[in-house]
Amino acid sequence: MSVVMPYIMLILGFFLLIKGADFFVDGSGSIARKLRIPDIIVGLTIVAMGTSAPEAAVSITAALKGNADISVGNVVGSNILNILIILGISSVITSIAVAKTTVRYEIPIMLAITLVLLVFGITDGNLNLWEGIVLLLCFVGYLAYMFVMVKKGEMQAEEIKSEESSIWKLILMGILGLALIIFGSDVTVDAATALAKMFGMSERFIGLTIVALGTSLPELFTSVIAAKKGKADIAIGNIVGSNIFNI
Repeated sequence: MSVVMPYIMLILGFFLLIKGADFFVDGSGSIARKLRIPDIIVGLTIVAMGTSAPEAAVSITAALKGNADISVGNVVGSNILNILIILGISSVITSIAVAKTTVRYEIPIMLAITLVLLVFGITDGNLNLWEGIVLLLCFVGYLAYMFVMVKKGEMQAEEIKSEESSIWKLILMGILGLALIIFGSDVTVDAATALAKMFGMSERFIGLTIVALGTSLPELFTSVIAAKKGKADIAIGNIVGSNIFNI
C-alpha cells in the first residue's frame, strides 16, 4: 500500500487543484460582479489567473518547503507542455488562426519574459528577492497592457458567468476554492517528492514532467473545449497568457 499511496495522493492533489481553481474563479468572480467591479477588470485578473492557480500554488508551496527543483521545474515544464501538448491537441481538433495582436504583442511578450527567466538562471543559478520583484513588476506591466488593449477594443476580456447566489454563498465558494488549492498543492508536492525518492529521480525531473502535466490540466480542458466550440483565439490566447502568468 505504501508503494501505491504516492500515486493516489498525486491524483487526489491534482483533483483538488482543478476543482479548487474552478470554485475560486466562479465564487470570487461573481462576488466582484456583485460589487459592481467592471467585467474588464474581472476578466483580466480572476479569469486570466484562474487556470494558472494550480501552477502558482504548487510552485509557491514547493518553494516554502525548500523544494526549489519542483518549484521552477513545474513552471518551466508546464509552459513547455502548454505549447507542445495542449496546442498540439487543439490544432488536431481544429485549425487555429492566430490573432494579429497575439503575433504582434502577446507572443513577443511571452518570449521576452522567458528570456528574462533564462538570464536570471544563467547569471547566478538562483532566483533571488530582487529578481522576484522584477518579475512581479513585469506582471503588473502586463496587466496594465491588457487593460489598455481591452479599452482600445483590440482584445476581448473573458467574462465570469452570472451568479444569482447570495453573497455569503459566493464568499464560501471562494474560500472553499482557495482552501482546496492550498491543500491540493501541499498534497501534490509531498506526493511528487515521495515519487522522486521512490524511483531515485531528481525532484527537477518530477517537476518538469508529472507535476507540470497535472497542473496544466485546467489549460488543457479550457483550450480543447474552446477549440471544439470553434473559439480558436481563446484556445491559443489561454496558453500564451498562462505561460506569461506562470513566470
